[in-house]
Amino acid sequence: MATYARINVTLMMAMMIALAISLYSASASPEGEFVHKTISSHKIVIFSKTYCPYCKRAKAVFKELNQVPFVVELDERDDGSKIQDILTNIIGKRTVPQVFINGKHLGGSDDTVEAYESGLLAKLLGIEKKDYDDL
Repeated sequence: MATYARINVTLMMAMMIALAISLYSASASPEGEFVHKTISSHKIVIFSKTYCPYCKRAKAVFKELNQVPFVVELDERDDGSKIQDILTNIIGKRTVPQVFINGKHLGGSDDTVEAYESGLLAKLLGIEKKDYDDL
């Protein structure tokens, strides 16, 4: 029951974040515009760092679902720190990964795994939920 309550809170936050992205992008820097366009242009976006085990875990979820996310590896970009600052302003967290589905913030690694295990992620992606192994 607690998992569903957390998912509902996450979905409510996603709506607020979508609004924040729209408001923020109106006066955004080039990095802010990149974040907004990236999130709105791709079905699945993961802001990640190549060495982060939590990022690897989140990416593994989508691999298990045979989905290919658009991954922004912040540690491989000259503007990665600025992009991470923008994400912090939008979602209130500086941690990675940060996962967006259909333009809405899903959360980090734990949120992604919970959504996967509950079937919510499959629903958000419009794919059939199967009995996948736990990650």
